[in-house]
Amino acid sequence: MPTRPALTVLCCLGSVIGWMPALTMPRSAPTTHRRALLSASASGVEPYRLGLVGGGTVGGGIVEILSSKAAQLEALGLDIQIAKVCVRDKSKERDFALPGGCEVVDDIESVLGDDSIDLVVEVMGGVGLAKEVVTRAIESGKNVVTANKALIAQDLPELQALLTRVNTGRETPVRFGFEAAVCGGIPIIHALQRDFLADDVTQLSGIINGCTNFILSNMELSGMSYGDALKEASALGYAEADPTLDVMGLDARSKLRILIKLAFGIDVSENEIPARGITEVTATDFEYARLQGGTVKLLGVAKLDEPGGKRISAFVSPVFVPSTNTLASINGATNAIQISSQSMVSSVFVGQGAGRFPTANSCVSDILDIVQGTCATPFPRAAPDDLQFVNSFESAFYVRIRFRDGVGIIQSLGSIFGEFGISINSVLQNPIKDPKDAQFVVVTDLADVSKIKKACVAIEATDWCLGDTFYMPVL
Repeated sequence: MPTRPALTVLCCLGSVIGWMPALTMPRSAPTTHRRALLSASASGVEPYRLGLVGGGTVGGGIVEILSSKAAQLEALGLDIQIAKVCVRDKSKERDFALPGGCEVVDDIESVLGDDSIDLVVEVMGGVGLAKEVVTRAIESGKNVVTANKALIAQDLPELQALLTRVNTGRETPVRFGFEAAVCGGIPIIHALQRDFLADDVTQLSGIINGCTNFILSNMELSGMSYGDALKEASALGYAEADPTLDVMGLDARSKLRILIKLAFGIDVSENEIPARGITEVTATDFEYARLQGGTVKLLGVAKLDEPGGKRISAFVSPVFVPSTNTLASINGATNAIQISSQSMVSSVFVGQGAGRFPTANSCVSDILDIVQGTCATPFPRAAPDDLQFVNSFESAFYVRIRFRDGVGIIQSLGSIFGEFGISINSVLQNPIKDPKDAQFVVVTDLADVSKIKKACVAIEATDWCLGDTFYMPVL
């Protein structure tokens, strides 16, 4: 197949209203629980009532976007009313203006038990009470929009089964939107739900955690240590008080699980996906990456063993990314996802992965889809019966080794790699400054990660190796 340039989609912050056609779209049919009579708004358009659960950063962004675009929505024949906002503390001052007629409540029953509310927007976070809000709303026939990545990743099969059960026999199905759950403002979920259905995805590779990309970018561009870069990420709000989920790759793994379901149709448990974080990455790795014409990024990767293959693998790990790949140039807290597919070859989606308005914008996009009756099926792709997930994968590998200088090291190294059937592509070593503590890097040809792990254990057992080795795949 001839090589074609990658399609790059830049997801710039801006209201989703701006690109909607100036047409009056049919709204979805009223749900069965709605009151028989609802007073029409001044414009004569039947109001569509929202219950917002969560009045924090994202919730406030949703209110502000919908309020600022009310006139444009009315021109489209839509009257979306935020009827209630459910918060933990009603007395707390909010950083956004409530629309007229909106009631602030502190009991989820005020939202879930209100038959006049058509759609529940869950942006409270967590997987306890948030799960109750989402599942009970669906069971009562209310449409749902959520930004809750952790909930979807944890309970994906249960949520899918619930939607199937509730919608069986319903003339108007309950809709479920979750665009904001992965990569904030990037419309990657809508793309996989719609635009790639006629295509066959073979691989997706993504910078899907802004905190770790910010840290690695500062290590590369500013020469910061990992510790200093993490402190700056915390000071700027990119890192949580406890950054473990981010820096150990677990947040990215949750997102990758959702993307795998959408791209390949297969449901893979989070615990089956190998995840390694960025805590072992050092300045030395960026130094050697530059020598090879690339950089280091934390990526979530899922791929078929071959186009049309029957085996799929996935991992989250630091990865050597050649500078010729678009992902190498994505710095700061920006997210990006590269999709390889049969028809479109290579597509790249770039944008803000978090923040008040990027995330709120994705929630509003889901709301508008539901109100207009254009919401996609949540998980439309079914995996072939013979598609299997394997928690091992093949790649070329970058291996960093710390050593005490001596005679016969390269011979010993070659013998160990040869024992495990690993072919060495290149060996890189800067001039040795301290013979008692130096480092060099080996780049291998394609090898199974299990063999790389075994080879690293054998290297660490030699008398010339100092401490643990570090390895990462090559994209």
